[in-house]
Amino acid sequence: MLTVISLLDVSGAHAAAVHSKPNPNWDAIARCESSGNWRANTGNGHYGGLQFTQSSWKAAGGRKYAPRADLATKAEQIATARRLAKIQGMGAWTCARRT
Repeated sequence: MLTVISLLDVSGAHAAAVHSKPNPNWDAIARCESSGNWRANTGNGHYGGLQFTQSSWKAAGGRKYAPRADLATKAEQIATARRLAKIQGMGAWTCARRT
């Protein structure tokens, strides 16, 4: 019985690790999301290199840096993305599944 519990714990931890991507490649995600343009504002309602919606930018605290993601630095966008990933997971970026 102890062995079964241990195996379940290991497989559960493995499943969580596969889905969490603790160190995402933000440059690769930005290349996919915005062709790597950290100042992207194409009028589609998504902003910056990581294509934040305004509501996601605000929810993750990005407004402490700039009113919109495209007006923030790359480092500020990544810091905000890390907070958003903790809130929402990496599913916030379609391209995160591809990188």
